[in-house]
Amino acid sequence: MTSKVLLGIQVIAGLMLIVFGLNKFLHFIPMGEPPAGMGEYLGALFKTGFIFPVIAVIEVTAGVAFVSNKFAPLMVIILMPIIVNAFLAHLFLDPAGIGAAAFILIAMIIIIVRNFGRYREIFKP
Repeated sequence: MTSKVLLGIQVIAGLMLIVFGLNKFLHFIPMGEPPAGMGEYLGALFKTGFIFPVIAVIEVTAGVAFVSNKFAPLMVIILMPIIVNAFLAHLFLDPAGIGAAAFILIAMIIIIVRNFGRYREIFKP
């Protein structure tokens, strides 16, 4: 794939992260009733009182980094545990809603592959 296509995927993922992150604060996307297991899981996260705001700030920050193409490799490292968790939660508890999490996860893998040279120091023995 060309560099422009890969950058386009990164920008689309960034826009999705900004929208989903802002939605955690502003609630402009109506959410239907989740399946029972997903509802219990999300309810437990919500009861902590801090997880959703932290996730929202990280998503918006990463989204801006992806769209501006500044610090994207760093934000992938910070965001990866959140997106893997979202992907697995949808995979096991709500497979019908897995699309966005899967796209963002694939986009993050693409960003890692594009910038693998920047990660070499992390994996040095």
